[in-house]
Amino acid sequence: MSHAPAWLIVPALIAPATMVSPAYAVQYLTTEAAQKIMFPDASTFVPHPVRLTDAQKSMVEKAARVRMHFPEQPVWQVMADGKPDGWFVLDEVYGKHEFITYAVALDASGAVRGVEILDYRETHGGEIRNPKWRAQFNGARHGAALKLDEDIQNISGATLSCKHIAEGVRRVLAIHAAALK
Repeated sequence: MSHAPAWLIVPALIAPATMVSPAYAVQYLTTEAAQKIMFPDASTFVPHPVRLTDAQKSMVEKAARVRMHFPEQPVWQVMADGKPDGWFVLDEVYGKHEFITYAVALDASGAVRGVEILDYRETHGGEIRNPKWRAQFNGARHGAALKLDEDIQNISGATLSCKHIAEGVRRVLAIHAAALK
């Protein structure tokens, strides 16, 4: 019976640790910075957290075709010159393994006016920050399918991030319809 040389033991123990993909976490924007970008003319952002009733939660899940993961949704009512100008909604979805923190700006009527990626923690798929890709959501309203490869273009290598952001925006629109209209 032959044994491996002793000098191979240490590299064999170290190799698995070096084969693990490194974690990437990038904060592109703070909440406040995203608010200013999405609503440059706003005078104030009034916190308006949304806690859905069981009936509202059921309505949102049915309309969005995704589950609600958190009991409370961080929302701010946007004011400009003393008048309501829209809503700023902060949300998180899973990418492939980690959360993606993003924000949706809704105009006063509930249509998407913009989507911003605040934190991206995945090793691949950061292309969802591309302004042209995010602009696909602009103008979307409650009831929009926002289906990947039909309404929303997929990005190769970022399929799950694309799919989950689209689902998240659909959920935000349903929350608007259920609790903010």
